[in-house]
Amino acid sequence: MEKKEQTTVPTNIMPFKEATCILTDREKIGQFFMPAAFINDSEASIKSLESLIRKESIGGICFFHSRASAATNYEGKKKITYNKNSFQVLKDLIVRYSAAAKYPLLISIDAEWGLAMRVEETPQYPYAITLGAAHDPQLVYEVGKKVGSDCKAAGIHWNFAPVADVNNNPNNPVIGYRSFGSNKKDVSTNAIAFSKGLQDAGILGCSKHFPGHGDTATDSHLGLPVIDKYREDLFEQELYPFMELIKNNVDAVMVGHLSVPAFTKGKQVSASVSDEIIKGLLRGELGYDGVVVSDALNMHSVSKTFPKKGGLEWAAFNAGNDILCFAENVKEGIDAILKKATNSQIEESFNRVWALKIKAISQASTNLPAVSDPDPLNALIAGKCLTFYKGSQEILSEFLGSGFYGIQFGKSKLTAFFDIVNERTGSQSLLGRDRSFKNIKSALGANSKLLIAVYPPSIKPQLSFGMDPLQLEILIELIRKYDVVLYLFGNPYFLRLLPLKKVSAIIIAYQDLKGFEENAAAHFLGNTKAVGSLPVSL
Repeated sequence: MEKKEQTTVPTNIMPFKEATCILTDREKIGQFFMPAAFINDSEASIKSLESLIRKESIGGICFFHSRASAATNYEGKKKITYNKNSFQVLKDLIVRYSAAAKYPLLISIDAEWGLAMRVEETPQYPYAITLGAAHDPQLVYEVGKKVGSDCKAAGIHWNFAPVADVNNNPNNPVIGYRSFGSNKKDVSTNAIAFSKGLQDAGILGCSKHFPGHGDTATDSHLGLPVIDKYREDLFEQELYPFMELIKNNVDAVMVGHLSVPAFTKGKQVSASVSDEIIKGLLRGELGYDGVVVSDALNMHSVSKTFPKKGGLEWAAFNAGNDILCFAENVKEGIDAILKKATNSQIEESFNRVWALKIKAISQASTNLPAVSDPDPLNALIAGKCLTFYKGSQEILSEFLGSGFYGIQFGKSKLTAFFDIVNERTGSQSLLGRDRSFKNIKSALGANSKLLIAVYPPSIKPQLSFGMDPLQLEILIELIRKYDVVLYLFGNPYFLRLLPLKKVSAIIIAYQDLKGFEENAAAHFLGNTKAVGSLPVSL
């Protein structure tokens, strides 16, 4: 039976002008649910979500690219189809879903490095690890503001960013490049800057993944990571950025799917369903009184441990989450909360969620701005982040003054880096693709000096960052046999796969966005300096 008590929502927190609205308890509980919406979806599925929004008074939706995108298909069994019109489809769906809602929807997305994280043909800004190498919080603020503006251009209210995890485990399969680095103070400074950039653009932010997902080698999409540290060490390291973000009025905190036995009396239970971590630690010890949102509840680390429909949703809410992201069993979850929750639980979460929603809706724009041009800001960041990891400028000068051969790995065509270098030096370059070491050695002839540019196909560490095993083998053999200067356009953790002692010079450019290759080429030619520093330990 539905609880009969009704509450009049004060007009000062209503999204409707001069309106007073009465929500039943069931409608209030509906406001806690944020199911997934897919930009590229079937008409039948779109209508099904419209119906769910309408019938259950759903409070918000979180957009993903498609049902084959990472959060729903992390094992990679489904092919992700490219759709150059995804941005327009996203905008149209926001209008359509909003029309189905009795109360305004809170529209969210993961856009840590821009809408490009989920949407084709939209601006992409550098990854957090790249921004960390620049050591310039003002640039991070500008990125946050640009990303926020792009979210507003789509009609989105809430960006689930920044990542506040301190990535102090090189084997971390899921955070890594998404973290600003391994230094807690640098992570805090950059996360605060990004958060304020979003807020100044009129977009909500969210710090994640509480209480800290950096020191784990387990992917919480697939299994439950365990952070087995003492309380004192966790307060000193993992919790530090979250405490600083709370002091600086972050809009929300996302709780991750990870076990931290020091906070749960030795029990191995996910933080996302632990009242000891959410109510005891986050709200009690840290004094946080804002909105708490769960990480995606479809992730296997928790979804497979609650076989009964509605059980996970109830457990997450009862532990202290106000918003249940990517809830898959909405009706059953609402039924469970309605049956088991106390009136005070419902009221407290509803008031927090409603106040956040009012903030979001009140700063939304009716005239959507155009998306940003990322190139000028990215070029500035490229100049600030370029990192001389090993070697010296003298080594590069010696290369320039003698004959060298260029070779490129990870790209099927010669890139802007070698286009510029070859044009200025008259040198030659070849691709390391589909060649044996013997054939490459024959092609190089008597040349003993190699300028190597590496573009790992994947930013993630799985399967050697996507590098073809033969290419990786050839690359390692070249490093062992030749005098090598190496430019890396990818995740710096890739260097852990190489015999670094054999390399004469290593320069990390981090990415191959427009401006990054051009700046790296200018550096090799002696026209600019590498002023960045590696934000993580290899």
